[in-house]
Amino acid sequence: MDKLVIDNDILFPEVLSLLDKGKQVVIPCKGVSMLPFIRQGLDTVKLEKAGSVKRGDIVLFVYKGKYVLHRVWKIERDTALMMGDGVLKNREKCRTTDIYGKAVEILKNGSRPVFPDSSVEKLKAELWRLLLPLRRYLLAAIRLLPEYRRSVNFFRNA
Repeated sequence: MDKLVIDNDILFPEVLSLLDKGKQVVIPCKGVSMLPFIRQGLDTVKLEKAGSVKRGDIVLFVYKGKYVLHRVWKIERDTALMMGDGVLKNREKCRTTDIYGKAVEILKNGSRPVFPDSSVEKLKAELWRLLLPLRRYLLAAIRLLPEYRRSVNFFRNA
């Protein structure tokens, strides 16, 4: 299968334009910062315009000039603190006006829908949040799974 790779500087302005027009946009995910909930090369994310966001939402935002898809850790007035599910310490801080999209659906393996706002997914995310002190070990175990290795090899062979 042929792949078309589009530079983020071209892709994301178009994504933001579509979101601003009220359209939903599906994007592939790259990187491991949202493990175990979103896997690179295997999962895609359906976004809609952010509107109001709350703790636990997965959002597309701009941080230091880059587009990032992470979970809202905390909101205070007009500032949001973000952290990827696969991240051990680092958190990003941005203005809430720099949040452009909100994940409404994760397409596992590109097809099976998972809804981040469902009560089951919210519970999983909250449990994962509470397990932050153990993430290092849990993520190491996840990286040993064949499913994870397939997604990493997808990008190495691209």
